[in-house]
Amino acid sequence: MRWLEIRRHSLTKKGSGRGRGSHLSADGVALARLVGSKLGTFTYVLTSTSPRAIETALALGYAVDDAIDMPSGYVPDEVGHHDQWTWPQPYVTYAELIERGGGLAAVAQVHREIWTEAIMAVPEGSGALVVSHGGCIEPTLVSCLPHHDHSSWGAPFGHCDGARLEFDRGRFTKVRLCRAPIRSA
Repeated sequence: MRWLEIRRHSLTKKGSGRGRGSHLSADGVALARLVGSKLGTFTYVLTSTSPRAIETALALGYAVDDAIDMPSGYVPDEVGHHDQWTWPQPYVTYAELIERGGGLAAVAQVHREIWTEAIMAVPEGSGALVVSHGGCIEPTLVSCLPHHDHSSWGAPFGHCDGARLEFDRGRFTKVRLCRAPIRSA
């Protein structure tokens, strides 16, 4: 068995300090360090090409093996930016949207292929880490585990939230959602 840890990037700078690609804030670095101190080891680390994803992996304590372009889960006429935060059952809604077979289903399939390639890059008994973005992680989880009880998965992913998926005999078999600790201001 192999496992895949998926994490959303950490907190970013706001306002004029945001910069191109949304660099991490000091609070974002601190949150990622805290989360990373509990994750364990990974044989392979993949991020999106966005600076906030690369910086999150580094702040988590991992060298980045590869960074690739990952399509957005915000698909015109299907899912607007941060729509998932307004849905009472976000994973159920994602499952319904994916079932329709439109653009979101295609994006989830691309991410599923990325996740599968990452997990196949590690030997049995080890894991891979992918640092990505909210809005694409959630529908991909649904796509990887279409028959699970999506109504029990709760809220969309906040900063540094993620999931650990087991991968056995060529398929994702189990998921454990991993919520980052709430940091007080």
